[in-house]
Amino acid sequence: MSGSRIALFLPSLAGGGAERVFVQLANGLASDTTNVDLVLAEKAGPYLGEIDPQVRVIDLGCRSVSRALPHLVSYLRKERPGALLSALDHANVVAVLASRIARCGVRCVIAIRSVPSIAYRHAPSARSRRLLQIAKLIYPFADAIVANSGGVADDASAFYRIPRGDMEVIYNPIDCDEIRRLARAEVSHPWLEADPTPLVLGAGRLDVLKDFPTLIHAFALASAQRECRLAILGEGGERAQLERLVARLGLQGRVLLPGFVTNPFAWMGRARVFVSASLSEGCPNVLLQALACGTAVVSTDSPGGAAEILEGGKWGSLVPVGDAGKMSDAIVSALLGPPRTDTAIRAGEFSLDQITARFRDVLNPGHSPDGVNR
Repeated sequence: MSGSRIALFLPSLAGGGAERVFVQLANGLASDTTNVDLVLAEKAGPYLGEIDPQVRVIDLGCRSVSRALPHLVSYLRKERPGALLSALDHANVVAVLASRIARCGVRCVIAIRSVPSIAYRHAPSARSRRLLQIAKLIYPFADAIVANSGGVADDASAFYRIPRGDMEVIYNPIDCDEIRRLARAEVSHPWLEADPTPLVLGAGRLDVLKDFPTLIHAFALASAQRECRLAILGEGGERAQLERLVARLGLQGRVLLPGFVTNPFAWMGRARVFVSASLSEGCPNVLLQALACGTAVVSTDSPGGAAEILEGGKWGSLVPVGDAGKMSDAIVSALLGPPRTDTAIRAGEFSLDQITARFRDVLNPGHSPDGVNR
């Protein structure tokens, strides 16, 4: 690498999958004495406490990612890291622009973590759609592009008009040992203490792409056949709509929306089945985490990486997107069937050490997507 420092850039450490993955990567990259900076437009978010002391946190002091552009340029010119890795579309655009403006030889690698055509179709605003259109113009100027599943790479290649062979597929990492340790942690909640009622669990940002309404409808059907409860961990703009749906279906007391939970693994470890109802998922961390906890998994066969993680249904049930009936049937089968004991085998294939090593290779200026170093 042309410089001894690696920089990872994000808007903040708000509670999402990209943020957790980047904290894990920063910690993993720093473990072999590499100098690592975690550069944040704004130093905020619940994952700040998980950063290894070896990782230097750089706060650009900007609540808006776009306003962080000149500050990121100044950082690059001053610190001259050998590589800059970013994720999330607005941060990716800023990272590519900053690397070109700074002209300091930094290798700019951007990570695409969602299915862009689906994100564009379900964009919550015209501004969000404009951002993806801008990304079409900017992304080809990145030095390398990483997609977190083959499905994401295929879709991104078509959407951004970037040759598929120019993209690297690297799945998200998980720390299985740490997840299982946290899964055994004590949790002070009546649903997880003495109540034997089986728990169905969902988790993620409460937004349109997660399609939690279908999960709630599927739970209503499943709970008519088998006594169970549903908890959906996470926070977001769809909360009020989901609460109204729960009330309309008469599911109060059987459906819980506890908000963002610091240790979701304690819930996963006690759940009988974990369900992902998403319209699309890049590389769903929650499926990997549930597998590591030994929890039965039901997932939509959505565009992205869900089917890749579950190897076409080998490690969990795949159901059509938006089909509450099929999802209900899969939930009931998981509740009635014997607990799985082998899912941790699959989760182990996404170990933090292996994924960190892949990223370290991609961040090296001599790396090419076909694995041949120039």
